[in-house]
Amino acid sequence: MGALDPGSHALLEASVEEAVIIPKGRRAMVVRLADESGHVSLRFFHYTHDQYRRFSKGQWVRCYGEIREGFNGFEITHPDYQLINESQRGQAEKTLTPVYPLTEGLHQKNLRRLILQAIDHLHVTDIEELLPMHLLRDSSQSLEDALRTLHSPPPGCHENSPTIQKAKARLAFEELLAHHLSLSQFRAQVQNHGAPQLSVSDAPAKLFERALPFTLTQAQKRVIQEILSDLERPHPMMRLVQGDVGSGKTVVAAYGALAALGSNHQVAIMAPTELLAEQHAKSFHQWLDPLGVRVVFLGGKSKGESRKKTLIDIQSGEAGVVIGTHALFQDEVRFFSLGLIIIDEQHRFGVHQRLALREKGRRNDQIPHQLIMTATPIPRTLAMLGYADLDLSIIDERPPGRTPVKTVVLPASRREDIVERISEWVEQKRQVYWVCTLIEESEALQAEAAEKSAERLKESLPAVRIALVHGRLKSSEKEALMLAFKAGEIDLLVATTVIEVGVDVPNASLMVIENSERLGLSQLHQLRGRVGRGPGEAHCVLIYQPPLSQTARERLGILRDTDDGFVIAEKDLELRGPGELLGTRQTGQAQFKVADLVRDGHLMDRVHEAATAITQHHPDLIQPIIKRWLGDAVQYIEA
Repeated sequence: MGALDPGSHALLEASVEEAVIIPKGRRAMVVRLADESGHVSLRFFHYTHDQYRRFSKGQWVRCYGEIREGFNGFEITHPDYQLINESQRGQAEKTLTPVYPLTEGLHQKNLRRLILQAIDHLHVTDIEELLPMHLLRDSSQSLEDALRTLHSPPPGCHENSPTIQKAKARLAFEELLAHHLSLSQFRAQVQNHGAPQLSVSDAPAKLFERALPFTLTQAQKRVIQEILSDLERPHPMMRLVQGDVGSGKTVVAAYGALAALGSNHQVAIMAPTELLAEQHAKSFHQWLDPLGVRVVFLGGKSKGESRKKTLIDIQSGEAGVVIGTHALFQDEVRFFSLGLIIIDEQHRFGVHQRLALREKGRRNDQIPHQLIMTATPIPRTLAMLGYADLDLSIIDERPPGRTPVKTVVLPASRREDIVERISEWVEQKRQVYWVCTLIEESEALQAEAAEKSAERLKESLPAVRIALVHGRLKSSEKEALMLAFKAGEIDLLVATTVIEVGVDVPNASLMVIENSERLGLSQLHQLRGRVGRGPGEAHCVLIYQPPLSQTARERLGILRDTDDGFVIAEKDLELRGPGELLGTRQTGQAQFKVADLVRDGHLMDRVHEAATAITQHHPDLIQPIIKRWLGDAVQYIEA
């Protein structure tokens, strides 16, 4: 016991020196154990008189638990324990004792007993092997052997032992396969529907490209061809276009809109905020007005006669492109002939909302094509699973004129230096974002922190025009301030992370993020993407509060060293896991029972191959595999 470390878990054998009831404070039974190397105490807040009686002086105890610092040295609270006799000392069990995650009212002993009964029952009724063994390759362990290994590991094993890893890989492979098959099955169901065949003729395409104030990149041209090829087929396109912040996804989507319009169909474009929807409306007006296309906007602010006129134009087909927010799927919005739906940052919409919009375009057995855009780069392993129902297009090239953002990481003690730099920046007629972050989820606390930062900055920078945006403001107030910032009427915008996805302000070229160690990589990258959209240098300053944890140090180092969104997404997956990215794709959070996309990502190519083989040669296995791992839960979205 002399080698124990606080915070570690340990298995101990020692004899009882004494057992006492501590009546002061929270009543507890404390059992003091000793061996030749030292002492440790076991603390029980819940105990019986019989337990107390059995911990007699000299009784040998084998126990397991987390070592903590107590008032009188090391102690373990509510350990797993076993009373043993002299002859049992030093004898290892045939298998290691599993430790399971618990919920209130459930105890390790009860759970172990129930699981052991279930494992023993495998002798009576063999668990059905659903996968042909040739598909498992080097994971060709039987399912029964894998389960027994994980629930009763042989002595000498630890979490990273080859024996344990092989058993986990066997289960993870089948679980990942079940998720992949469920999404592929849904994709096949969607492809059973028809869709209008859309194509763009040369004349409007050339006119459209000539009107653009920039030249399309090779990556944009490649993705446009992928979209146009899909739209010409008589089945609904389901394509996800991912590209880093500012990679030019909107103009690619506009090309798809040209195909729908040229085939006498309407286009609906849905954005998560009114501000973003208005930004899209401005771009589409600029690009499509010269072609004689009527572009209309429908948002929460659309009222009265103007709204009525817009609704009439949508229903009659007079409006070719309809851009809006959640307002688009309200019952009163009826399309004349909806052929293409474009959804920006689709994870911000609920399942039923996306379904409602698709249903507005249903004609007999035909449904509209769907194009989804996201500025959140998705790691390959995650895309292969969470987005198996979608075709994937990647814009992996920075458009000309996009300035790489220089990123520096500074401690909070350098805050005054940064404030001084802001003064110089504003004198050069450049604009600044100052982002405040808080661990607390409360919008009230976030708003309060932002207000205090804004007050301090106003005191330090009296000549600078400063405004404040946070989540507690009404949408109309937020949008008015953001538009004023875009118009150059505000020099410094203090904000919470509400500006993560927002209006395009080319003149904003300095981003300061306070307490940056509290945010994830992807969110930091999204915020940084707000600057560097215009000419001249662009900078991002990540302020941190020392001391930094190892993870935070690594995270900020990655941001400083690269602005490649795909590299950042891979690192984010390693550091935070897939829950957030996958969870946004599904009706609930993606909860894997065994699989871990970081640890098991190398299995995904084989999962993909196995899914293809099973679909072609063993279609009768698809439902049993899905049922085993997913039950009756819907694990994919239907939009």
